[in-house]
Amino acid sequence: MTTRYALLLEYDGRGFVGWQRQLNGLSIQEVLEAAASNLADGAPVAAAIAGRTDAGVHAEGQVAMIALPKDLPPHRVAQALNFHMKPYPVVVQSACVAPADWHPRFDALRRRYRYVILNRSARPALETGRVWHVPHALEASAMAEGAKHLVGRHDFTSFRAASCQAKSPVRTLDRLDVRRDGMHIIIEAEARSFLHHQVRNMVGTLKLVGDGIWEPIRVARALQAHSRAAAGPTAPPDGLTFISVDYDPPLFPRAG
Repeated sequence: MTTRYALLLEYDGRGFVGWQRQLNGLSIQEVLEAAASNLADGAPVAAAIAGRTDAGVHAEGQVAMIALPKDLPPHRVAQALNFHMKPYPVVVQSACVAPADWHPRFDALRRRYRYVILNRSARPALETGRVWHVPHALEASAMAEGAKHLVGRHDFTSFRAASCQAKSPVRTLDRLDVRRDGMHIIIEAEARSFLHHQVRNMVGTLKLVGDGIWEPIRVARALQAHSRAAAGPTAPPDGLTFISVDYDPPLFPRAG
């Protein structure tokens, strides 16, 4: 008997090569699958994910799925996985039996990311690795104006990584909000799916607006150019967090 479990994950992306297994370092996938193998009498267990994250990118509400050759209460699965994933900064916040024919990636209705810029002269101490430190003042209202040009259904070629494997550069960006909260500039993006590096490339472009180097309307011109060279640089991974993913019906309070 095989039971499939949906897992609500939280992790700190520092020290990992990203979600996906790679030859050059430790991945979050490897940590989770190794822990799950302990619940499968040593047999290999494959994990699927709602959205891959790059090296240094964090998650508050990532959703994964594993299949185990036994029927265990979901809370026991979560507890056991957390025990075996020590001391790595990866935890299962909640678990449930996955619906029939459900897949965390293909059944996702909406994904949310948050990017945080620490905008002060002093470098971060408590938030090291969790924010992009920009010591000079940024104009958040101008960044918000520039962000409006990216909302909607567009060809996002200018904001996709060269290594992006998506068949089409067309995506519908439902929300891209920019606001200042004290010394932090918070950028929140929401869409059904994103291209590789899309959020970080949008943030890097909006920073040029915040710097005063670009006028907000230039963001629209960069989008219309359909060329990666027309947009701004890729923001570092530190400030990016995968916040949540929606399903119908909802699986977890924070993911739906």
